Amino acid sequence: MQLSSQITGEGPPLVILHGLFGSARNWGGICRALADIRQVHALDLRNHGSSPWSEEMSYEIMAEDVAEYIEARGLAPTDILGHSMGGKTAMQLALTRPELLEKLIVVDIAPVGYIRESFPEYVAAMKAVDLSRTTRRAEVDAQLVDAIPNDSLRAFLLQNLVSEHGRFHWRVNLDGIGPNLPGIIGWPEHHGGFSGPTTFLAGERSDYIRPRDEGAIRKLFPHVKLKEIGASGHWPHAEQPEAFLKFVREALSA
Repeated sequence: MQLSSQITGEGPPLVILHGLFGSARNWGGICRALADIRQVHALDLRNHGSSPWSEEMSYEIMAEDVAEYIEARGLAPTDILGHSMGGKTAMQLALTRPELLEKLIVVDIAPVGYIRESFPEYVAAMKAVDLSRTTRRAEVDAQLVDAIPNDSLRAFLLQNLVSEHGRFHWRVNLDGIGPNLPGIIGWPEHHGGFSGPTTFLAGERSDYIRPRDEGAIRKLFPHVKLKEIGASGHWPHAEQPEAFLKFVREALSA
C-alpha cells in the first residue's frame, strides 16, 4: 500500500508514525521543529488521514506498508519514531526488518497487549453521528459528548472530521478499524530482538508503560533507554512539546 506522507526539512531521514485515530498532520509542529536536523517523513498509516483504506489492518501489515515506503524512497537505514499504535508498528518493523532501521524511538506504548474497552465505544459513537444532517462541527461534538465526555479526547477525534463541498465526512476508516481493534490493542508474539539503539518515552501521567512492562521491553530491545516526560499523559508530544523535543533530539544524536 502506498502511504501518504508529509515531508519536512533536510538531512538524514526520520520517519514518524502516528497513533490510533491520529494522522501525519497532528505532528506538524514536531516535524517543523526537527526540520533543522532531519528530513522528517510523517506518514498516514492505512485507514487514517490521506492514505488508502482497507479491511485488513494488523501490525504485520502496517509494518509492511512502512517498509514499502522506506524502500521505495531509499531511506534505509532510517530513524523511526512511533507513538502508541505507530509505536507498535515501529517496534514490529524493527523486530522483523531491522536492516531498515538505525534508531528507534517509541512514545508511550509497550510491546504488550492492553485492555481498552473504550475504543469500540469511540468507533460506535463516531459511526452513529448523522453527518448527512450536520452543518457545523459543534453539532458533531454535541452528538459525541454523551459517549465521549472527555473534552480533550473528543477534540482529538474531531480532527478526523473534514468538510468537502459543504458536506462532512470522517477521514478515518471506522469500518476498517472497528473489526481489527482486538489486534491493534494486542501485540504479536516475538522471539527475537532488535539490537539497535532504542528509546522509550513514557508520559508521567499515562498508564500505557507500567513498571511491569520493563521486562518485556528489555527482552525485545536490549539496548534501550527508558525516559519519563513529566506532567504529561498519553500525548506528551502535544502536552509537553519542549520536553518531548529535548528527549527526541538527545535520542537522535546519541
